[in-house]
Amino acid sequence: MSGSAMVGDPSSWSRALVKISPYTFSAVGIAIAIGVSVLGAAWGIYITGSSLIGAAIKAPRITSKNLISVIFCEAVAIYGVIVAIILQTKLESVPAAQIYAPESLRAGYAIFASGIIVGFANLVCGLCVGIIGSSCALSDAQNSSLFVKILVIEIFGSALGLFGVIVGIIMSAQATWPAKTA
Repeated sequence: MSGSAMVGDPSSWSRALVKISPYTFSAVGIAIAIGVSVLGAAWGIYITGSSLIGAAIKAPRITSKNLISVIFCEAVAIYGVIVAIILQTKLESVPAAQIYAPESLRAGYAIFASGIIVGFANLVCGLCVGIIGSSCALSDAQNSSLFVKILVIEIFGSALGLFGVIVGIIMSAQATWPAKTA
């Protein structure tokens, strides 16, 4: 047998991917959107929170002011929840005869890709905001005039998650399921 498998070959990856239900791809995409977004938020809160607690020992005044960094991290999880709800509304029932139609496959792949993009964009955003929030807490403990300057950078880091949400919504617009026949 040659190095490449044909699409009709029962053991090829392309055939396996085409035979997985588009609803499965959609469900996995929705789960990735919310799950990985929450993971990014939790990781960011862990990074920010540990530095905030440590720096608050030296300068207790920073605790309430630097909680904004934790809120920015939590917003990342909210982005994932919002996109998961939007993607869930894209699901439609399709007759069994049309479940593997090209239009159904395209809709399933679009929701899957949208979920992956949103999830991993929010993972990176959570890490970014967490690291910047940690730096903000540590530098604010040393010099309070740096807080606003670093907070602006943190806002730009938080925009990464919004870019992922926007791209995910644009990609999910491709999810159109076949029309039901009367």
